[in-house]
Amino acid sequence: MSELKKRLSSILESPKHNTEEKLEKVCHLLDQEISYFNWTGFYFKNGDKDELKLGPYVGAPTDHTIIPYGKGICGQVAVSNETFVVPDVNEESNYLSCSIDTKAEIVVPIFKDGKNIGQIDIDSHTIDPFTNEDRELLEWLCNEVSKIV
Repeated sequence: MSELKKRLSSILESPKHNTEEKLEKVCHLLDQEISYFNWTGFYFKNGDKDELKLGPYVGAPTDHTIIPYGKGICGQVAVSNETFVVPDVNEESNYLSCSIDTKAEIVVPIFKDGKNIGQIDIDSHTIDPFTNEDRELLEWLCNEVSKIV
């Protein structure tokens, strides 16, 4: 994971790309390097509205370009301010289905100046694939992302 962190850091620190391009490159790298990451994307607070707006992502297109706070896993994280790991989406009553292939999801909030401004959302086609290492990596990543957004 330390090699992956170095590569992610170099993307985020690159002076050649704007923030949107950097986030897209981060999504691509995670998608390529972690086999069970099958949809990787960012959502950010939509202005002053209590909703999330889809940002850069890699994976199948989604209808969920706007997610109200409280709705689905992403909407819950916008309210709870805590990482949410869903080992099996079929067991989660507030799950917003994006794809019939999705079996698990992890959502990690991004904080800037103490405020929840967005999150990284990862879907997997495997039941219960996410490890503590994944969680630690994504929480580290969200902290790094907060420095450039």
